[in-house]
Amino acid sequence: MRVLNFAVAFSMVGLLAACEDSNKRSDPPPAPKSSAPTAAPTAAGITIDPAQLAAFAGYPTRFESAKNTITDEKVALGKMLYFEPRLSKNQQISCASCHDPARFGTDGEKTSPGHKGQRGARNSPSTYNAASHLAQFWDGRAGDVEEQSLKPITNPIEMALPNEQQIVTVLSSMPEYQEAFKKAFPADKDPLTTANTARAIGAFERTLASPSRFDAFAKGDAKALSEEEKAGFQKFLSVGCNTCHSTSSFGGTEFKKLGFVKEYPGLKDNGRYDFTKQEADRHLFKVPSLRNVEKTAPYLHDGSIATLPEMVKLMGTYQLGKDLSDADVASIVTFLKSLTGEAPKAEKPTLPQSTAKTPKPNAG
Repeated sequence: MRVLNFAVAFSMVGLLAACEDSNKRSDPPPAPKSSAPTAAPTAAGITIDPAQLAAFAGYPTRFESAKNTITDEKVALGKMLYFEPRLSKNQQISCASCHDPARFGTDGEKTSPGHKGQRGARNSPSTYNAASHLAQFWDGRAGDVEEQSLKPITNPIEMALPNEQQIVTVLSSMPEYQEAFKKAFPADKDPLTTANTARAIGAFERTLASPSRFDAFAKGDAKALSEEEKAGFQKFLSVGCNTCHSTSSFGGTEFKKLGFVKEYPGLKDNGRYDFTKQEADRHLFKVPSLRNVEKTAPYLHDGSIATLPEMVKLMGTYQLGKDLSDADVASIVTFLKSLTGEAPKAEKPTLPQSTAKTPKPNAG
């Protein structure tokens, strides 16, 4: 399963996002000329405006949904399904292939390899924190993680199952899955359905929150961040990064045009336009979350930007219309690293054994 003010920049969390299959990637523009970013300047006695800090407070331990109540049974089942490669045509690809929990919900690739090695045109965003976003995928074509979860399974260049009914065929062939669905959805006469598959995967992804030292700082622990990180946060605010990377999710709450102030060179991906067909949406992309951004390179919708300092520099130019100095970039990057959290434990669970009724892998 595979920004814009300062925002379109970072690939992160999608969800669950998954690699995209439309448009061709363009080569990235050259970063504004400058020497390599220097170490962030030291600072002493940094004081953060409480009102500004409050705008980023309130990060949850999981992302609740009135439409999909999180239960232990749903999460356990959803975790199994997230790691289940038999939900792919060749039975080698799972959600975790492109959204590896060990890599903060990404795979480190520009674009992710799918069925028969095919690659889409867009970078696989992180599933971590994706459930907090206003929509899923770079173009927002899925409203939530539940709706998103099944699309890569039937995408011909991703997991490539022929249709959603095949999901039921695969899972119902294993008694352990039948029992797990009954436990997760006890009120349902027929619990093993595609809709419940989506709900279970969604419930698991709603637990993928990763609190960081910044959250301790936002709660009042002044020592949770270094003076250099506090200075970086101030720089982040003063140059305007928070215009798009807002709320406790640091993004994921709106769509923004890539090349907001200055036209982004060579941009061929139409972004949200390809979904809505509204001209106002051309070159708009969902603003990704900056949480764990240090760990989720490469960046941008097509994965064309390799390093975080380079991405910050480019976004300063094309999204903010500002020529950020090396010291500014280094200071902001220092702050962004404070958003790296503790990844929830999500080791691969034990999956049921195939039976004689389980469809065989198809590499064709």
